[in-house]
Amino acid sequence: MQSDTHPPSGPVTRFLEDDHRRLEELLGSAMVSRDRIEQERYDEFRAGLLRHIGMEEKILLPAAQLSNGGTALSMAATIRLDHGAIAALLMPSPTPELIAMLRSILNKHNEVEEGPDGLYATCDKLVSSETEQLMTKLRAAPAVAVLPHSDTPAVLGAVRRALERAGYAYPSDSRHS
Repeated sequence: MQSDTHPPSGPVTRFLEDDHRRLEELLGSAMVSRDRIEQERYDEFRAGLLRHIGMEEKILLPAAQLSNGGTALSMAATIRLDHGAIAALLMPSPTPELIAMLRSILNKHNEVEEGPDGLYATCDKLVSSETEQLMTKLRAAPAVAVLPHSDTPAVLGAVRRALERAGYAYPSDSRHS
C-alpha cells in the first residue's frame, strides 16, 4: 500500500476542487470540435466560473484574511490578478483562441489554489474553527448576473489590460484584434 504524502483535504478544499472539476467538464463539453463552441454550454460554464470567482473573492479570501489576524494571504494578490484576467476573458464572444488562453490561465491558477500549500488548504487550516459557517456561505453563494458578450474596442482593450496586469499576453485572434 502506498502512503499518502498529502494530508486529507478539508471541506473547503473538497468543495472548491469539486467545483473546478465541474467547470472543467462544462468547458470541455462546450468545445464541440476544435473550432466549434456550443454557446449554451459555454454560457453555463461562464456563469458558473463567475460564481466560483465570486465565492473566492467575496467569501473565502476575506475569511482567510480575518482568520490571519487581518493580514491578507501572500498569494491573495496573485489570485486576484488572475481572477481579473479570467473574468475579462469571459467578456468577449468565445473563440477557440480565447478558450485556449482561458484554459492555460485556469490550469496555472488552479495549481495555486489546489496545491498542498495552496489557497484552499491554507483556508482549511486558518478557518478551522469557523468551517461550518464558511461552508454555509460558500454553498449559499448566489448566481452572478452575466452580461451579454461584447466585442467592442473598449471591452477588448480592457481584456488586454487585465491580462497584462496579471502577466499574460492577449492571444492573437483576427476576430478580436
